[in-house]
Amino acid sequence: METRKVQVTGGSTYTVSIPKSWANDNGVSAGSTVEFYPEGDSLFMTPAGADERTEGTLDITNLMGTELIRAVTTMYVSGFDIIRLESARISNDQRRTIREATQSLVGLEVLEETKGEIVIRDLLDSSELSIHNAVTRMRLIASSMLEDALLALRDLDRDLAHDVIQRDDDVDRLWMVVSRIFRATLRTPKATEELGLPREVCFDYHSSARQLERIGDHATKIAHISLDIEQEVPEEALDAIDELHSEVVTVIDGGMDALFTDDSEEATRLANDVRERVRDVDATARGIDELLRELDPARAQLVGRIVDSVSRTADYGGNIAETALQKAAPTPGSSSTHD
Repeated sequence: METRKVQVTGGSTYTVSIPKSWANDNGVSAGSTVEFYPEGDSLFMTPAGADERTEGTLDITNLMGTELIRAVTTMYVSGFDIIRLESARISNDQRRTIREATQSLVGLEVLEETKGEIVIRDLLDSSELSIHNAVTRMRLIASSMLEDALLALRDLDRDLAHDVIQRDDDVDRLWMVVSRIFRATLRTPKATEELGLPREVCFDYHSSARQLERIGDHATKIAHISLDIEQEVPEEALDAIDELHSEVVTVIDGGMDALFTDDSEEATRLANDVRERVRDVDATARGIDELLRELDPARAQLVGRIVDSVSRTADYGGNIAETALQKAAPTPGSSSTHD
């Protein structure tokens, strides 16, 4: 850390010097223009006019299948706008895997392809991205997946179960977008300014999006299990699961409503109500376990796993409520005070 003394020039202008080592490292010299971004009691400074398109290169010689997909995804989430994948010779299997990875991520497109290099570029305008809209979309998709997964269980509808499983890709794509946006706010103050949200709020949205992604995973798990059930589940058990689902919906919706409201008192009220409802969900789930004892062991085990997944989604809704409580609480340096 270095300190500088603020001085006054011209009678009304405050000036402060900047470290020469930082200036040299960032191409700032006499006559250069820098940009300032205020955030609370902090002021961030960056060189002006710098190329904001970031480029990364990766040697994929020894990467195949899942490892290659994970590598491309990591570079995307890390914020690279141009991704160069290089090898002495890129195999056909690698090319297929790269296209699969590209299609699973929002905004990516293959621009160039040669024997030893594939260039991928993010075509999205970062200033048009909205972390709020992405999280809202995740909420809608994950909630509909959970509802349809249980409907597929009730009707033993294999087509609907497969549709739920496919929709998990949509939730995962949005989760990657949220992660990319969030990491951008950590990397540059300009990204935070373009979003119009404090970084703390972006962190809260990112944390909640992770919970929504897990809800989508459990809906997918329920859909997979329903495909293994050949004999209809008794109506009494299905009705009990529907009641459990209704309680879960109030938890998830309450948590998300608490997260999105700008009224701190309302957010706190909603979040605390959600925490109480999570306890009700646990009690309802235990009651269903009693009903399952009447089923044959194999089917009881499968349905029991479904009940467990439904109740776990309430825990994720409760986690979102906890995040909403933190978001609503006064922060150091804020004007909020309590007697």
